[in-house]
Amino acid sequence: MNISGEIRVQAPRAAVFDKLKDAPFFASCIDGVKDLKEIDATHYDAVLETKVAYMTFTFKVSVELTKLSPPDTIEARVEGTPLGVVGRLTATSRTHLTEAGGETVVSYSIDSTLAGKLGSIGQPVLKSKAKDMEKKFTERLRAAFSAPGAGQ
Repeated sequence: MNISGEIRVQAPRAAVFDKLKDAPFFASCIDGVKDLKEIDATHYDAVLETKVAYMTFTFKVSVELTKLSPPDTIEARVEGTPLGVVGRLTATSRTHLTEAGGETVVSYSIDSTLAGKLGSIGQPVLKSKAKDMEKKFTERLRAAFSAPGAGQ
């Protein structure tokens, strides 16, 4: 399943990049992420709890930053296993930042594979959940730059 889109942020590209590469901040923008632990500078573990359709899933996830190229590119690989359910989540995330008339355009794509019970739910349901998560992420990211002096 591929999910992609753009988020426009009223802030300089370097400031947006610095926020997005900060794992605790990034995790705070994703609904349901908790217990983030830094393993080293490029590896993190966390728990993701999310409700899909009528079921709640809790994943133990590992994240590896595979490319960090300031001020425009961040790539990561995510692997996770749902707790209490047979299955697996794998994803590759690519983020590219460009400047456009005083704001930053965050272009992203996420290639993900879900196996097991989650994979059987169906792509339309999962894409709907992903769009909901994107909306909340966008609100939280923009809020970080909406306070006076934020992101400068």
